[in-house]
Amino acid sequence: MMVFVIAGITAIANYHSLGGVLASNSRPASTAGRVGAVAAIRASGPSPAPSPAPSVSPSASAPVHFHTLPPGATLPSGRQCAKWVRARPKPENKGVNVRFDNRTGQHLPSDFLAGDEPAADELLVPRVNGYFTGTTKEILRWAACKWGINQNIVYAQAAVESWWRQTTKGDWGTDTSACPPGHRSLNAQGECAQSYGILQNRYPYEKSSWPGIRRSTAMNADTAYAIWRSCYDGYETWLNTVQRGTQYKAGDVWGCVGRWFAGRWRTSAALGYIAKVKQYKRERIWETPDFQQP
Repeated sequence: MMVFVIAGITAIANYHSLGGVLASNSRPASTAGRVGAVAAIRASGPSPAPSPAPSVSPSASAPVHFHTLPPGATLPSGRQCAKWVRARPKPENKGVNVRFDNRTGQHLPSDFLAGDEPAADELLVPRVNGYFTGTTKEILRWAACKWGINQNIVYAQAAVESWWRQTTKGDWGTDTSACPPGHRSLNAQGECAQSYGILQNRYPYEKSSWPGIRRSTAMNADTAYAIWRSCYDGYETWLNTVQRGTQYKAGDVWGCVGRWFAGRWRTSAALGYIAKVKQYKRERIWETPDFQQP
């Protein structure tokens, strides 16, 4: 993630290296007809007990797959998405995530997306809270539902970033001011990590989401796709003031996926990242044997 100052406004952009392994409508009868019918029923003896209504599985009305919703669409609430996701439970395939999957997140300050158009802070930021627990796949489905993005894109992007491991850390460097308080995550070279979690949210540009993006898988995904939705809805107009491959516009699903990695709009780095996410989506990498780590 990268920060840009544009006309006095701080714009937030993710900019990082790959953190992971890369009832009938018939007309009513007449009164006479109904009286005759009642008489006939009485003459025939007591009515049989009514048959019980067929039971309906809670999953019957829950979506099997969450698809991308258009820019400006009315998005389902986190509570509704939780209900739908839990109606179709999914097993845990990343045991390392259990403690993070069972923690909820936090609310963000009202200016979290101050670098974007005002609507981003007004409409999107208040929705972020990471308020969901479940298995890793359920959390990713919940985020996809809540932010209106195809769940397979979420699955594939999380695989590229972290192999679906909330413990993943990345973007190591010696600038300790860009690392979380304490700098406890040091590697052999004495470098500290700037990116954390299943989507590799980058601390220097999401400081007010800390420590939720590290402690809670749901908070990490919730924040990441709120940023994606801001881009997709057309609120990141600052992308047209910096280096770009083409002109930024709303409604470009993949352009906003690439911007998460490159902090730029459809540059070569962004396109390379998009290609990798598309590859994992095409392969359905999350269903392969090697991906399963229960």
